[in-house]
Amino acid sequence: MKNLLLLFLVTIALKTSAQQPVYFTTYPALSPDGQTVVFSYEGDLWKASVDDGEATRLTAMQGTEIDPRISPDGKWLAFSSEQLGNYDVYLMPLAGGDIRQLTYHDAADEVDSWSWDSKTIYFTSGRYNSYSAYKVGINGGTATRIFGNYFNFIHQVVEAPDGELYFSDTWESKSQAQRKGYKGPFNPDIQSYDPARKSYKRYTDYIGKDFWTTIDQQGQVYFVSDEGNSEYNLYTFQQGKKTQLTHFDSSIKRPFVAANGKSVVFEKDYQLYLYEVGSGKSRKLTIRISRNKLLEKSRNFDVKDQISAFDVSPDGKKMAFVSRGELFVSDPEGKFVRKLDRGNAERVLEVKWLKDNRTLLFNQTDQGYQNLFTIAADGTGTAKQLTAELRSNRGISLNSKRTSAVYLSGRDQVRLLDLATGKGKTLVTDEIWGLQDEAPTFSPDDAYVLFTAYRNFEEDILVHHIARNETINLTNTGVTETNPAWSPDGRYIFFTSALTKPAYPYGLQDPGVYRMALDLYENPYRSDKLDSLFKEPAKTAKKETKIKADTSKKKPEEKIKPIVINTHRMMDRLERVGPGSGSQMGTYVFSKGEKTFVFYLSNHEGRQAIYRTIYEPFEQPKNEKVADGGSFEPVVANDKYYLLINGSIYTYNIEGNKADKLDIGFTFQRNLEAEFNQMFAETWAGLDENYYDANFHGKNWQQLRDRYAAYVPYVNNRGDLRTLLNDLLGELNSSHVGFATFGSDENKVLNMLSNETGIVFAQASPYTVDSVVANSPAAVKGKNIRPGDVLVRVNGKQVDPATDRDYYFSFPSLQEELTLVLDRKGKKVQVKLHPESSGSFRDQFYDQWIALNRDRVANWGKGRVAYSYMKNMGGGELEIFLRDMEAQGDKDAIILDLRYNTGGNVHDEVLKFLSQRPYLQWQYRGGKMAPQGPFSPAAKPIVLLVNEQSLSDAEMTSAGFKALGLGTIIGNETYHWIIFTSGKGLVDGSFYRLPSWGCFTLDGKDLEHTGVTPDILIKDTFLDKLENKDPQLQKAVDYLLDKLM
Repeated sequence: MKNLLLLFLVTIALKTSAQQPVYFTTYPALSPDGQTVVFSYEGDLWKASVDDGEATRLTAMQGTEIDPRISPDGKWLAFSSEQLGNYDVYLMPLAGGDIRQLTYHDAADEVDSWSWDSKTIYFTSGRYNSYSAYKVGINGGTATRIFGNYFNFIHQVVEAPDGELYFSDTWESKSQAQRKGYKGPFNPDIQSYDPARKSYKRYTDYIGKDFWTTIDQQGQVYFVSDEGNSEYNLYTFQQGKKTQLTHFDSSIKRPFVAANGKSVVFEKDYQLYLYEVGSGKSRKLTIRISRNKLLEKSRNFDVKDQISAFDVSPDGKKMAFVSRGELFVSDPEGKFVRKLDRGNAERVLEVKWLKDNRTLLFNQTDQGYQNLFTIAADGTGTAKQLTAELRSNRGISLNSKRTSAVYLSGRDQVRLLDLATGKGKTLVTDEIWGLQDEAPTFSPDDAYVLFTAYRNFEEDILVHHIARNETINLTNTGVTETNPAWSPDGRYIFFTSALTKPAYPYGLQDPGVYRMALDLYENPYRSDKLDSLFKEPAKTAKKETKIKADTSKKKPEEKIKPIVINTHRMMDRLERVGPGSGSQMGTYVFSKGEKTFVFYLSNHEGRQAIYRTIYEPFEQPKNEKVADGGSFEPVVANDKYYLLINGSIYTYNIEGNKADKLDIGFTFQRNLEAEFNQMFAETWAGLDENYYDANFHGKNWQQLRDRYAAYVPYVNNRGDLRTLLNDLLGELNSSHVGFATFGSDENKVLNMLSNETGIVFAQASPYTVDSVVANSPAAVKGKNIRPGDVLVRVNGKQVDPATDRDYYFSFPSLQEELTLVLDRKGKKVQVKLHPESSGSFRDQFYDQWIALNRDRVANWGKGRVAYSYMKNMGGGELEIFLRDMEAQGDKDAIILDLRYNTGGNVHDEVLKFLSQRPYLQWQYRGGKMAPQGPFSPAAKPIVLLVNEQSLSDAEMTSAGFKALGLGTIIGNETYHWIIFTSGKGLVDGSFYRLPSWGCFTLDGKDLEHTGVTPDILIKDTFLDKLENKDPQLQKAVDYLLDKLM
């Protein structure tokens, strides 16, 4: 009887669990009769009746399964799985049975649809470009690319019953599908191509988003569009007219129509809905499934090599540190460790000991913002909150007596906190930037606070006198001075700067560490030092001495002279610290006796490491390496020195220059559910404080937080959090946003890599060599590979022509070498190669496209037109551009091609080069007259080529090119994708982007909204790409030739 009762209670519990709302059911697909829905949930595929919703698991593979598609005959289920480290195409009987892998490439192969004869699966893959459309048969074999051209980004292919292939071809319908409200030249439309008739059609031309096409067996087309209310809703065509079917105020995703045309399933608000075509009504599908709540389970973590901040108590007897957002205390050697219970899973970032050696001051997140707290270090009591604000309070420093703290608050304040009363005040309101975490510091006499603030995007170093409430800009230049630090004697400030080069937009270029004297000082005199040796100590009268016990054991305090700042021509009193070559940055300064030690990072010996420079009277400065490391933070307490280097704490002998790692290990528990809640709030708050547009592109950011936060309790895994946060960011209709997260919970046991050779095989005969890509392993001199050769063996294994060719080149790692055997009209030819990654192979196709453009310009332009192409606006491509210009300096005209350019930060360098004009000539006797300067492109006609995929810094370059009147812009309007961005890390190493700096034309227009319009509008079409035509490049050459006539 007891067993029966127990079984009854368990059954009730399971049913109760199953009846709870189920969220993050995704990638739905209907059976041909519309009675069964297959979907992805918690990384596995499930199926359920659309009527009772009782779900049955179909897969339980490693990794995640997505994109289920049922064949029109109802027999097969195709899907994508990442069990081998990347998405491949798999096939299984819908009724159950063995699962077969159909594709073996390490690019993501994502299933799109079926052919109507149930023999072919269409999928999207990034194997030879960003992504394009492929097909593979149900019996396997090598996949075939459907549409050529490197920049034909075809995806979401769906076959109509008449053979037309519907598709999308923009980022906005794939990687940016979650971005709502985009209206620009790269918007997706409903299009089709009929391979049999070689005919192309465009069905929509709305300046917005139309995509996610699905078709029934009668050829009725359904898709999503945001035309009605800026939310994705279901649409169809009725008598050829675009017609809205649903009118939701929240967007739908991934519609899929049953083959019989009676119903359409889709996602909305992270649940599944069904639209009944006959009635025109939608209903939520009640999916009954037991939730496997693993996120709430505690997981073990270890502090070893994972420490992010620390401090040592003034008495030198205790240490506090932070690891994975938790707060710990220990002895100074880290042998005895305790995690402090703060009563929540908020993220701790910084920690400081107070003067009583018993209390910790720290900051942790509260509603996503960093706020200040104290807590007893012995673990008794609870944390006391000192600030409770919707702004980040960070960069904590203490004065010498540890009675006051100074810190940064929000985007615009430097604040002072009285640690005895807990009361604070704002010292300075200035342009601080919420992204800056560099701590302000007290002067050695505690009279001043040293900090940096921004002027025209560049940091200046300022000091604020607390008593006088007076702020002085010490540097006041047009370039950045950063990382300031006081010398312990108060006579100098050390800082990092490139001196003559601005930090924006290119970043600090070859910076150095500098010492700035606060007044005019001279070196000590050797004669004075010698005279001091002969001075008699002062005599004092003898007194009766009473012995008194010393209970304080405190060292007498050194008196610090008041700081004196002579502001006259301070920047003339600079000297460089350290080796004088390479780059140095990040400054900390200590003194011991007469020696001053300046610590910094430097790469002057080839790799970045920690170095120090020692200043000592009557000696030349001495530079020494301290330790390897890319980041460090020193702490001194009770005359002992410690270093935090790359996550580990070291004791440091400052005299002997020796760092010894402390073996700190301690296991503690956290659960991902609490972490994900905290990460959601911190990401939202980071955007709230730092997003470039205070109006958030017209969206109510607080309301969006509340709306999406309602789904956080239903997150099942890291993938759900990734979806949720990227959907939240997508509401901003913004470029340069994104949330990336990776964790051991998503680690795969197996990972396979494609080993590419550089051989291009024939489409129709997938083992027959068609060509060899330039600069690939197969193009190396002496390789005997010819068109028509047939591959028969790979590393001794006989190939099967019915097997996917990629299978033979798939290994757990990149191999040192491959041995191929080719059949050349009956003769066997053996070839050895060092394989390359699929990414390198993909880039070589890109380079092949660039080479074709060069040849075309040389031919069409009759040798008179220089051509340079930049893939992005980074330093490497800048060098290529400059070398192109130097090599083609004798040409009469210039084309700079920024089509498909993915941005960067070198726009200023490019524009400065193109702006150069001749101003003199010079000549050696008997030689030819030569212009000065040697490169004067602005004296020639210049065309800038852009298109709808020219984005970010390519748009800055285009706008600058137009504003400066450097030439003519030809092509299509640019993407509308330009906000300069940074980013922040989260507690588990996840990362979110922070687009914080808007880019505006001189008349105030936001390029994110307007893009750059060409002077001559020329669009290239799907057919142009398919037929390998380039009307934009042709127009550019023709235009320049006309100008040269």
